[in-house]
Amino acid sequence: MTEKQGVILYGPPAAGKDTITTALTELSPRYAQFARLKVGTGKSVGYRMGTAEQLRALDAAGDVIYANARYGNTYVIDRPGLDAAFAAGVPVMHLGQVDGIRALVDGYPADWTVVLLWCPREVTAARSAGRGDSDTTARLAAWDATREDLDTHQDRAWELTVDTTAVPPQEAARLIDQLLEKQTGAATA
Repeated sequence: MTEKQGVILYGPPAAGKDTITTALTELSPRYAQFARLKVGTGKSVGYRMGTAEQLRALDAAGDVIYANARYGNTYVIDRPGLDAAFAAGVPVMHLGQVDGIRALVDGYPADWTVVLLWCPREVTAARSAGRGDSDTTARLAAWDATREDLDTHQDRAWELTVDTTAVPPQEAARLIDQLLEKQTGAATA
């Protein structure tokens, strides 16, 4: 039996995680964005909105794989959510912290393909403004934190790196899909 496969898209805000995930889901119905549990307010699309009480219960049960606070909210990768996502196909995880990647890879057994999506800071600023974000300043601070994170964790190996200013989303999705197919073939050979 093939091990569970998952994709981690890592990069700063507005690097193209949502856009490339959409291209992946258009390429194959087996892909679906993992909806993290979000405790807080604001955008709810793409999240499972939760409460502080739910977070405490998950934590007490040992089911929090990774949690981080950003934009005044808490974002959670939880074991029950991952179990359901893998039962449905290939989850696509969006992360902006190397510690989150490590927690996920170490804390949830699966064949994780980790992809670095990158764009310059000024591109994040333009994309954020272009999509109408009201918190572009916070997103630029997150871009800075991601750059610092990468500089601090230069030992992190990426299965694929995509410059989203040079590679169209459909091409990035095709490259990711090919990489997963190659890994599946190697696992069954």
